[in-house]
Amino acid sequence: MRKGKRLQAGDTIGLVAPASPVSIERLQTAVAKLRRLGFRVKVGENAEKVYGGYMAGTPLERAADLHAMFADDDVRAILCLRGGYGTPQILPYLDVEWIRENPKLFIGYSDITALHIVFQQKCGLATIHGPMAAVEFITDDALSVQSLLKLASTGVPTGSYTGEAWGEGVMTAPLTGGNLSLICALMGTPFEIDTSGKILFLEEVHEEPYAIDRMLTQLQLSGKLDDASGFVLGQWTDCEPEAYADGFTAQDVLKKFFYGSGKPVLAGIQSGHGTPNLALPLGIPVTLDTVGQRLHFCETIVAE
Repeated sequence: MRKGKRLQAGDTIGLVAPASPVSIERLQTAVAKLRRLGFRVKVGENAEKVYGGYMAGTPLERAADLHAMFADDDVRAILCLRGGYGTPQILPYLDVEWIRENPKLFIGYSDITALHIVFQQKCGLATIHGPMAAVEFITDDALSVQSLLKLASTGVPTGSYTGEAWGEGVMTAPLTGGNLSLICALMGTPFEIDTSGKILFLEEVHEEPYAIDRMLTQLQLSGKLDDASGFVLGQWTDCEPEAYADGFTAQDVLKKFFYGSGKPVLAGIQSGHGTPNLALPLGIPVTLDTVGQRLHFCETIVAE
Protein backbone atom coordinates (compact mmCIF):
# COMPACT_ATOMS: atom_id res chain seq x y z
CA MET A 1 0.00 0.00 0.00
CA ARG A 2 1.16 3.51 -0.81
CA LYS A 3 1.08 5.93 2.10
CA GLY A 4 1.16 9.67 2.60
CA LYS A 5 3.83 11.43 4.61
CA ARG A 6 3.28 12.13 8.29
CA LEU A 7 1.50 15.37 9.18
CA GLN A 8 3.36 17.89 11.34
CA ALA A 9 2.68 21.36 12.70
CA GLY A 10 3.22 23.95 9.97
CA ASP A 11 2.17 21.56 7.20
CA THR A 12 -0.62 22.43 4.78
CA ILE A 13 -3.97 20.66 4.92
CA GLY A 14 -6.19 20.77 1.85
CA LEU A 15 -9.94 20.98 2.47
CA VAL A 16 -12.35 19.45 -0.05
CA ALA A 17 -16.10 18.83 -0.26
CA PRO A 18 -16.61 15.67 -2.36
CA ALA A 19 -20.24 15.27 -1.29
CA SER A 20 -22.69 17.82 0.16
CA PRO A 21 -22.03 21.56 0.56
CA VAL A 22 -20.93 23.23 3.77
CA SER A 23 -22.05 26.65 4.93
CA ILE A 24 -19.61 29.54 4.75
CA GLU A 25 -19.81 29.87 8.53
CA ARG A 26 -18.86 26.24 9.15
CA LEU A 27 -16.09 26.44 6.56
CA GLN A 28 -14.62 29.55 8.15
CA THR A 29 -14.84 27.98 11.60
CA ALA A 30 -13.05 24.85 10.36
CA VAL A 31 -10.26 26.87 8.74
CA ALA A 32 -9.79 28.92 11.90
CA LYS A 33 -9.66 25.79 14.06
CA LEU A 34 -7.02 24.13 11.87
CA ARG A 35 -4.92 27.29 11.92
CA ARG A 36 -5.13 27.42 15.71
CA LEU A 37 -3.86 23.86 15.74
CA GLY A 38 -0.77 25.03 13.85
CA PHE A 39 -1.58 24.07 10.26
CA ARG A 40 -1.70 26.03 7.05
CA VAL A 41 -4.92 25.56 5.10
CA LYS A 42 -5.87 25.51 1.42
CA VAL A 43 -9.54 25.33 0.49
CA GLY A 44 -10.67 23.63 -2.70
CA GLU A 45 -11.63 26.07 -5.44
CA ASN A 46 -15.15 24.65 -5.64
CA ALA A 47 -15.67 23.88 -1.95
CA GLU A 48 -18.07 26.80 -1.44
CA LYS A 49 -20.31 25.95 -4.38
CA VAL A 50 -23.80 24.47 -4.16
CA TYR A 51 -25.19 22.33 -6.98
CA GLY A 52 -28.76 21.10 -6.96
CA GLY A 53 -29.15 22.13 -3.35
CA TYR A 54 -27.47 19.06 -1.86
CA MET A 55 -24.12 18.77 -3.64
CA ALA A 56 -20.97 20.89 -3.40
CA GLY A 57 -20.52 21.60 -7.10
CA THR A 58 -20.92 19.36 -10.12
CA PRO A 59 -19.25 15.94 -10.14
CA LEU A 60 -16.50 17.32 -12.39
CA GLU A 61 -15.90 20.28 -10.09
CA ARG A 62 -15.66 18.10 -7.01
CA ALA A 63 -13.30 15.69 -8.77
CA ALA A 64 -11.19 18.64 -9.94
CA ASP A 65 -10.71 19.81 -6.36
CA LEU A 66 -9.44 16.38 -5.36
CA HIS A 67 -7.04 16.27 -8.30
CA ALA A 68 -5.75 19.75 -7.45
CA MET A 69 -5.00 18.75 -3.86
CA PHE A 70 -3.18 15.58 -4.89
CA ALA A 71 -1.19 17.64 -7.44
CA ASP A 72 -0.24 20.40 -5.00
CA ASP A 73 3.22 19.71 -3.54
CA ASP A 74 2.48 22.04 -0.63
CA VAL A 75 -0.48 19.96 0.55
CA ARG A 76 0.52 17.21 2.99
CA ALA A 77 -2.96 15.88 3.88
CA ILE A 78 -6.42 16.07 2.31
CA LEU A 79 -9.24 16.47 4.82
CA CYS A 80 -12.88 16.29 3.79
CA LEU A 81 -15.17 18.99 5.11
CA ARG A 82 -18.23 16.75 5.51
CA GLY A 83 -20.12 13.82 4.04
CA GLY A 84 -23.75 13.94 3.02
CA TYR A 85 -24.57 12.85 -0.52
CA GLY A 86 -22.94 12.64 -3.93
CA THR A 87 -19.46 11.17 -3.57
CA PRO A 88 -20.12 8.15 -5.84
CA GLN A 89 -20.94 10.57 -8.68
CA ILE A 90 -17.33 11.71 -8.93
CA LEU A 91 -15.75 8.26 -9.09
CA PRO A 92 -15.78 7.91 -12.92
CA TYR A 93 -13.92 11.21 -13.22
CA LEU A 94 -11.02 10.37 -10.92
CA ASP A 95 -7.56 10.00 -12.43
CA VAL A 96 -6.57 6.96 -10.40
CA GLU A 97 -3.12 6.73 -12.00
CA TRP A 98 -2.31 10.31 -10.98
CA ILE A 99 -3.54 9.74 -7.45
CA ARG A 100 -1.55 6.50 -7.22
CA GLU A 101 1.65 8.33 -8.11
CA ASN A 102 1.02 11.19 -5.67
CA PRO A 103 0.05 9.50 -2.39
CA LYS A 104 -1.15 11.70 0.46
CA LEU A 105 -3.02 11.25 3.69
CA PHE A 106 -6.73 11.27 2.89
CA ILE A 107 -9.29 11.61 5.68
CA GLY A 108 -13.07 11.39 5.96
CA TYR A 109 -16.00 9.09 6.65
CA SER A 110 -19.72 8.59 5.94
CA ASP A 111 -20.38 9.36 2.23
CA ILE A 112 -16.59 9.55 1.83
CA THR A 113 -16.54 5.74 2.18
CA ALA A 114 -16.82 5.63 -1.62
CA LEU A 115 -13.44 7.33 -1.97
CA HIS A 116 -11.81 5.11 0.64
CA ILE A 117 -12.80 2.05 -1.37
CA VAL A 118 -11.60 3.46 -4.70
CA PHE A 119 -8.33 4.82 -3.31
CA GLN A 120 -7.50 1.47 -1.70
CA GLN A 121 -8.56 -0.77 -4.58
CA LYS A 122 -7.76 1.35 -7.64
CA CYS A 123 -4.85 3.44 -6.33
CA GLY A 124 -3.29 1.17 -3.71
CA LEU A 125 -3.50 4.05 -1.22
CA ALA A 126 -3.98 3.56 2.51
CA THR A 127 -6.46 6.07 3.93
CA ILE A 128 -7.90 7.24 7.25
CA HIS A 129 -11.53 6.78 8.23
CA GLY A 130 -11.89 9.65 10.65
CA PRO A 131 -13.11 13.07 11.77
CA MET A 132 -13.93 15.78 9.23
CA ALA A 133 -13.14 19.48 9.23
CA ALA A 134 -16.67 20.91 9.34
CA VAL A 135 -17.97 18.25 11.72
CA GLU A 136 -15.81 17.05 14.61
CA PHE A 137 -13.22 19.82 14.22
CA ILE A 138 -15.80 22.54 14.87
CA THR A 139 -17.62 20.82 17.72
CA ASP A 140 -16.41 20.10 21.22
CA ASP A 141 -15.08 16.68 20.21
CA ALA A 142 -11.48 16.86 21.32
CA LEU A 143 -11.01 13.10 21.63
CA SER A 144 -11.93 12.48 18.00
CA VAL A 145 -9.65 15.27 16.76
CA GLN A 146 -6.82 14.10 19.01
CA SER A 147 -7.12 10.54 17.71
CA LEU A 148 -6.83 11.76 14.11
CA LEU A 149 -3.91 14.11 14.70
CA LYS A 150 -2.03 11.42 16.63
CA LEU A 151 -2.58 8.91 13.84
CA ALA A 152 -1.64 11.36 11.08
CA SER A 153 1.48 12.60 12.86
CA THR A 154 2.89 9.33 14.19
CA GLY A 155 1.16 6.76 12.02
CA VAL A 156 0.09 4.89 15.15
CA PRO A 157 -3.50 5.01 16.44
CA THR A 158 -4.20 6.15 19.97
CA GLY A 159 -7.29 5.56 22.05
CA SER A 160 -9.30 2.55 23.11
CA TYR A 161 -9.95 0.37 20.07
CA THR A 162 -11.79 -2.20 22.15
CA GLY A 163 -15.14 -3.88 21.78
CA GLU A 164 -17.24 -6.90 22.58
CA ALA A 165 -16.21 -10.23 21.08
CA TRP A 166 -19.06 -11.82 19.13
CA GLY A 167 -16.96 -14.60 17.70
CA GLU A 168 -13.79 -16.46 18.57
CA GLY A 169 -10.37 -16.25 17.03
CA VAL A 170 -7.49 -14.00 16.13
CA MET A 171 -7.20 -12.74 12.56
CA THR A 172 -4.65 -10.52 10.85
CA ALA A 173 -5.71 -8.98 7.54
CA PRO A 174 -6.10 -5.58 5.86
CA LEU A 175 -8.94 -3.43 7.22
CA THR A 176 -11.51 -2.12 4.75
CA GLY A 177 -15.04 -0.78 4.81
CA GLY A 178 -16.90 2.18 6.27
CA ASN A 179 -20.51 3.26 6.02
CA LEU A 180 -22.86 0.37 5.26
CA SER A 181 -25.24 2.25 2.96
CA LEU A 182 -22.36 3.61 0.85
CA ILE A 183 -20.85 0.16 0.53
CA CYS A 184 -24.20 -1.12 -0.72
CA ALA A 185 -24.59 1.86 -3.07
CA LEU A 186 -21.45 0.78 -4.93
CA MET A 187 -22.55 -2.84 -5.41
CA GLY A 188 -22.86 -3.78 -9.06
CA THR A 189 -20.55 -0.97 -10.14
CA PRO A 190 -16.86 -1.06 -11.13
CA PHE A 191 -16.15 0.36 -7.68
CA GLU A 192 -17.82 -2.24 -5.46
CA ILE A 193 -15.93 -3.28 -2.36
CA ASP A 194 -13.59 -6.28 -2.37
CA THR A 195 -13.80 -8.04 1.00
CA SER A 196 -11.86 -11.16 0.07
CA GLY A 197 -9.32 -11.97 2.78
CA LYS A 198 -10.00 -8.67 4.55
CA ILE A 199 -11.46 -7.54 7.84
CA LEU A 200 -14.64 -5.61 7.11
CA PHE A 201 -15.50 -2.52 9.18
CA LEU A 202 -19.12 -1.37 9.16
CA GLU A 203 -21.01 1.54 10.75
CA GLU A 204 -24.23 3.44 10.12
CA VAL A 205 -26.44 6.36 11.14
CA HIS A 206 -30.15 7.23 10.79
CA GLU A 207 -31.17 3.85 9.38
CA GLU A 208 -33.92 1.76 10.92
CA PRO A 209 -33.26 -1.91 11.75
CA TYR A 210 -35.26 -3.20 8.77
CA ALA A 211 -33.09 -1.09 6.43
CA ILE A 212 -29.90 -2.37 8.06
CA ASP A 213 -31.27 -5.90 7.66
CA ARG A 214 -31.92 -5.27 3.96
CA MET A 215 -28.43 -3.91 3.33
CA LEU A 216 -26.68 -6.69 5.22
CA THR A 217 -28.78 -9.22 3.31
CA GLN A 218 -27.47 -7.66 0.10
CA LEU A 219 -23.89 -8.10 1.28
CA GLN A 220 -24.67 -11.64 2.36
CA LEU A 221 -26.29 -12.65 -0.93
CA SER A 222 -23.46 -11.07 -2.93
CA GLY A 223 -20.87 -13.10 -1.03
CA LYS A 224 -19.21 -10.09 0.57
CA LEU A 225 -19.77 -11.38 4.12
CA ASP A 226 -18.60 -14.88 3.23
CA ASP A 227 -15.46 -13.49 1.57
CA ALA A 228 -14.45 -11.41 4.60
CA SER A 229 -12.04 -12.87 7.14
CA GLY A 230 -13.55 -11.05 10.11
CA PHE A 231 -15.70 -8.10 11.11
CA VAL A 232 -15.35 -4.90 13.10
CA LEU A 233 -18.63 -3.20 13.94
CA GLY A 234 -18.52 0.47 14.80
CA GLN A 235 -21.24 2.83 15.96
CA TRP A 236 -24.87 2.52 14.87
CA THR A 237 -26.21 5.92 15.82
CA ASP A 238 -29.89 6.88 15.81
CA CYS A 239 -30.84 3.51 14.33
CA GLU A 240 -33.80 2.86 16.62
CA PRO A 241 -36.91 1.17 15.22
CA GLU A 242 -39.80 3.46 14.33
CA ALA A 243 -41.77 1.83 11.54
CA TYR A 244 -41.70 -1.46 13.46
CA ALA A 245 -41.34 -0.24 17.02
CA ASP A 246 -41.86 -3.71 18.53
CA GLY A 247 -39.55 -5.42 16.09
CA PHE A 248 -35.82 -6.08 15.98
CA THR A 249 -33.43 -3.44 17.26
CA ALA A 250 -30.28 -2.60 15.33
CA GLN A 251 -28.31 -4.77 17.76
CA ASP A 252 -30.71 -7.66 17.13
CA VAL A 253 -30.13 -7.37 13.40
CA LEU A 254 -26.36 -7.18 13.77
CA LYS A 255 -26.31 -10.24 16.03
CA LYS A 256 -28.46 -12.13 13.54
CA PHE A 257 -25.76 -11.70 10.91
CA PHE A 258 -22.55 -11.69 12.93
CA TYR A 259 -22.96 -13.33 16.35
CA GLY A 260 -21.70 -16.88 16.13
CA SER A 261 -20.77 -16.43 12.48
CA GLY A 262 -17.71 -18.63 12.90
CA LYS A 263 -15.45 -15.68 12.17
CA PRO A 264 -13.76 -13.21 14.54
CA VAL A 265 -16.11 -10.31 15.29
CA LEU A 266 -15.46 -7.23 17.42
CA ALA A 267 -18.54 -5.08 18.06
CA GLY A 268 -18.88 -1.63 19.57
CA ILE A 269 -15.69 0.03 18.35
CA GLN A 270 -16.02 3.80 18.86
CA SER A 271 -15.60 4.73 15.22
CA GLY A 272 -18.13 6.14 12.79
CA HIS A 273 -21.12 8.39 13.34
CA GLY A 274 -20.96 9.03 17.06
CA THR A 275 -18.84 10.53 19.80
CA PRO A 276 -16.01 9.88 19.90
CA ASN A 277 -15.25 9.01 16.30
CA LEU A 278 -11.83 7.43 16.64
CA ALA A 279 -9.69 7.52 13.50
CA LEU A 280 -9.17 4.15 11.83
CA PRO A 281 -6.42 3.37 9.31
CA LEU A 282 -7.84 1.59 6.27
CA GLY A 283 -5.90 -0.54 3.83
CA ILE A 284 -3.21 -1.69 6.25
CA PRO A 285 -3.08 -4.98 8.19
CA VAL A 286 -4.70 -5.12 11.61
CA THR A 287 -5.05 -7.95 14.07
CA LEU A 288 -8.56 -8.57 15.32
CA ASP A 289 -8.09 -10.20 18.72
CA THR A 290 -11.30 -11.52 20.23
CA VAL A 291 -9.43 -12.86 23.26
CA GLY A 292 -8.09 -9.43 24.19
CA GLN A 293 -11.23 -7.87 22.68
CA ARG A 294 -9.33 -5.19 20.80
CA LEU A 295 -7.75 -4.20 17.50
CA HIS A 296 -3.98 -4.14 17.09
CA PHE A 297 -2.45 -2.20 14.20
CA CYS A 298 0.40 -4.01 12.48
CA GLU A 299 2.06 -1.08 10.70
CA THR A 300 1.89 2.69 10.48
CA ILE A 301 -0.45 4.57 8.17
CA VAL A 302 2.28 7.04 7.14
CA ALA A 303 5.32 6.61 4.92
CA GLU A 304 8.53 6.20 6.89
